[in-house]
Amino acid sequence: MEANTTNRFIRYIKDHHLCNKGERILLAVSGGSDSMMLTDLFLRTGFEVAVAHCNFKLRAADSDGDEAFVKAFCETKGVPFYVTRFETGIFAAEEKISIEEAARKLRYAWFEDIRQGNGYTFIATAHHLNDNVETLLFNFFRGTGIHGLHGIAPKQGKIIRPMLFLTKKEVLAYVADRNIDFVEDASNRSVEFTRNYLRHRVIPLLESAFPGLDKRLSQNIIRFSEAEKLYEQSIEFHRRKLVETRGTEAFVSILKLKKSQPLLSITYEIFKDWNFSFEQSRQIIGILDSEPGKRIVSETHRLIRDRKWLIVSPLAAEEVSHLLIEQDQLQVETAGMHLSLKIVPGRGYKISGDAHTASLDTARITYPLVLRRWRQGDYFYPLGLKKKKKLSRFFIDRKLSLNDKEKVWVLESGGRIIWVVGMRVDDRFKIRPSTREVLRIRMW
Repeated sequence: MEANTTNRFIRYIKDHHLCNKGERILLAVSGGSDSMMLTDLFLRTGFEVAVAHCNFKLRAADSDGDEAFVKAFCETKGVPFYVTRFETGIFAAEEKISIEEAARKLRYAWFEDIRQGNGYTFIATAHHLNDNVETLLFNFFRGTGIHGLHGIAPKQGKIIRPMLFLTKKEVLAYVADRNIDFVEDASNRSVEFTRNYLRHRVIPLLESAFPGLDKRLSQNIIRFSEAEKLYEQSIEFHRRKLVETRGTEAFVSILKLKKSQPLLSITYEIFKDWNFSFEQSRQIIGILDSEPGKRIVSETHRLIRDRKWLIVSPLAAEEVSHLLIEQDQLQVETAGMHLSLKIVPGRGYKISGDAHTASLDTARITYPLVLRRWRQGDYFYPLGLKKKKKLSRFFIDRKLSLNDKEKVWVLESGGRIIWVVGMRVDDRFKIRPSTREVLRIRMW
């Protein structure tokens, strides 16, 4: 069995292009049966390795005992040994994450530091087939979608997992045949952790109903992984078709998105790049037929429904060229410009001749207002004219230089330009003798 397993190990590494002889490999070793088998296989096959061990300080003396065991093994075998200790519970509380997630983040960050700092090519972990099945079910129940159904990848960046072809039973048989000592982590038997609950409660029930479950799910993982590649190719096709990037902003064609099928999946996959959730994807679809000015905000970005585009911008105001102005907002700041807004009585109001002040009839305005950079195709009705004029023509008449044109902002209400900022208001929104309230906007 030993020789057969070793041959399968070598073949798995070659088939998945995990690593080559001569490359230095850092092994993640807890001291359990899986990682001790991993170490034995790498040593038997002639790789240059070192061992990294994390003491998470979660089991008091037991954690220290595991550390001492791995250290003693490395000294006996003459293998370089790295160790660190983490305050895992404190880190989990500070980050408001589970102990499992905290331990994962801490160990992989540390492994990468050791790898980079000491010239190792890859980090090898001892995940096996049963771990892969657990990951598939864990992701399925969490609702990760197709991206979680490929299980654990044999290679992910600088992390390799050369034991994914082995079941847990095969691991235990190997260490027994080779008389390999290992330590048993008592916490692995606790069902308080989600993965352990799957391992000890859910999967045994499934296996009793579906004998050979691990092998069948392993085959499905391969199918799901290949299906995901096709899925990603399709999403990338739609991304190229739908998204235009301009500086820090992204523009998604409303018309093209509405024609895309399946709409929900395409919307989710495209907008999740800006941290919009699956539920927000439904909201995005809901505003495709709404009036301009609607917005949705993620943790990092804002989405504005323009006339023809969904415009996604970073939340930092100084980085965007589109800002929403709510009805109760009195001040607006963006790069190189400041606006103050005030509602004043219309009776007796005197219009300022200053182009940096706009006087508008509030009865004709709908909120939110949109402050944005001008773009080709924009038009408005310049004050005093009853005919619309494209802004590009308006700028020519004013003899604006290319540099000046690039600095122009417009203010929109309901998808219509009400003010070419600092230049001219729109005739449709001018104040009249009947105007009861005036929106006065000053720019400096």
